Amino acid sequence: MTARLPAHIEVSALIRAVDAQGGFATVVAKGERDAGTILVLTTDRHQNSSLYERMPHLDGSRRFELVRTQDSENKDEFEKYLVRRKRQDTDIWIIELDIPNAERFIATLEG
Repeated sequence: MTARLPAHIEVSALIRAVDAQGGFATVVAKGERDAGTILVLTTDRHQNSSLYERMPHLDGSRRFELVRTQDSENKDEFEKYLVRRKRQDTDIWIIELDIPNAERFIATLEG
């Protein structure tokens, strides 16, 4: 098993990488400094939002998986899901990336 970077360092690196490419990144919910779960909310000009969460896999790896997409007909449901997740896990980080092709930044967190 490889050592895991503290969550706040991963979050900081992600925000700086998006900012460096001309995008906008912000912390929506600040979680536990060292071991909090990180969720990444991707959007492009506040359209087509998707939510990714790093999930453990049987081989011991932890990779980001798409867990939710915003329904354009029911945008409120997406926000309710985020509120519910924050209530379920107070250690959770939610990071919003507003930049085209935001998924490329998630890949940098996986190794």
